[in-house]
Amino acid sequence: MKMAPNNTVTIGLIQTKISENISANMAHTAEKIIEAAKMGAKIICLQELYRTTYFPCKEKQDATILAEPIPGDSTSAFSSLAKEYGVVIIVPLFEKGEDGNYYNSVAVVNDDGELMDTYRKIHIPHDPFFYEKDYFKPGNLGYHVYKTRYASFSVLICYDQWFPEAARINVLQGADILFYPTAIGWIKDEMPPEDDWHDAWETIQRSHAIANGVHVAAVNRVGEENDLKFWGSSFVCDPFGKVVKRASNEEEEVLVVDLYLDRNKEIRESWGFLRNRRPDTYGTLSDPVIEKGDLNEE
Repeated sequence: MKMAPNNTVTIGLIQTKISENISANMAHTAEKIIEAAKMGAKIICLQELYRTTYFPCKEKQDATILAEPIPGDSTSAFSSLAKEYGVVIIVPLFEKGEDGNYYNSVAVVNDDGELMDTYRKIHIPHDPFFYEKDYFKPGNLGYHVYKTRYASFSVLICYDQWFPEAARINVLQGADILFYPTAIGWIKDEMPPEDDWHDAWETIQRSHAIANGVHVAAVNRVGEENDLKFWGSSFVCDPFGKVVKRASNEEEEVLVVDLYLDRNKEIRESWGFLRNRRPDTYGTLSDPVIEKGDLNEE
């Protein structure tokens, strides 16, 4: 597949506030997709659970009415836009699987309007105000590299971003961009004991860029929902972790950025992080670790 001149691709990140009205959220997102496309974006990524409020902030509610299949309403609407504007659209949504289970997933629509493989979030958190194990099964479809005519990329969802193994696997499989659609923010009127979550959130993703010589694009929602204040701050960084562009932490925004993918090769060849790996010493990484009180013991 032919790449853009000079191996350059323009991407768009769509950062929005979310209401209880699913139809309105979808229509609003469609407007933002068109805006990004008219600004030149060829790969457009939405935020995690793009059309619903972040319902996992509450424990053990019945949210199944919010789920949709793949293909479904979202993919139908955005397939038309993808084909009309010649763009690839990354659509994170609450999936009702054919197996009867529910997943935090990503549907990827290619620029011809056709669906590509589904990615289901593999790492599922379960903490105060992020009770995702009450709603989502762990992903069972593995990692994916999406090879499009614009670029090869992978998508990892929110909590996946804290795991260096996931980033490394996708880069080894050929990803030149890692997209991280997220829904994360501060708990209102509370400072966590670890200090500022936002700084850690950005730092860990920039570190994946450096360690793997890969562009990273993180997109996060804004606004207040229940006890959470989402901090937006969607950003793109180059393969040595330099932030190229960052969005507001308060306002909706369409972030459009040109990526120079040849920079990946330059960093990888210069620093040798992939070339000098020692997989023969990494066996312990695949050993299970069970901590006392871990929910995985149940």
